[in-house]
Amino acid sequence: MKYLLAYGIATVTFFALDMVWLGLVTRNFYRSQMGSLMSDTVNWLPAIAFYLLFVAALVNFVIGPALDGGSVGRLVLNAAFFGLVTYATYDLTGWAVIRNWPVALTFVDLAWGTALSTMVSLVSYHLTRIFWQ
Repeated sequence: MKYLLAYGIATVTFFALDMVWLGLVTRNFYRSQMGSLMSDTVNWLPAIAFYLLFVAALVNFVIGPALDGGSVGRLVLNAAFFGLVTYATYDLTGWAVIRNWPVALTFVDLAWGTALSTMVSLVSYHLTRIFWQ
């Protein structure tokens, strides 16, 4: 049940932060970088599937082990590395196989994936500990 609580907190946190990032902070940047590759509308089915799977993996590999006795320092390192690697899967593959892939987008997205995973993990870890008592 503790992992389920962490999953709920992480899902809400991840979605909220990513919506602010994509919808407000970098909306024009992504559009300018992706050009005609970017859809005018979001296809929510794969987007939601991504969020649910990503957060499940984040809880399993990062947040859960920290809740089970790991250190906050280790959580930060694991979360940052997890975010970097998972976002690199998309961005570096895109750069490798898609003609005219925007390189600037790759580096911004890698930084965001690293930061987002770290923020979500810290918030979820601390709130789960507070509510689980």
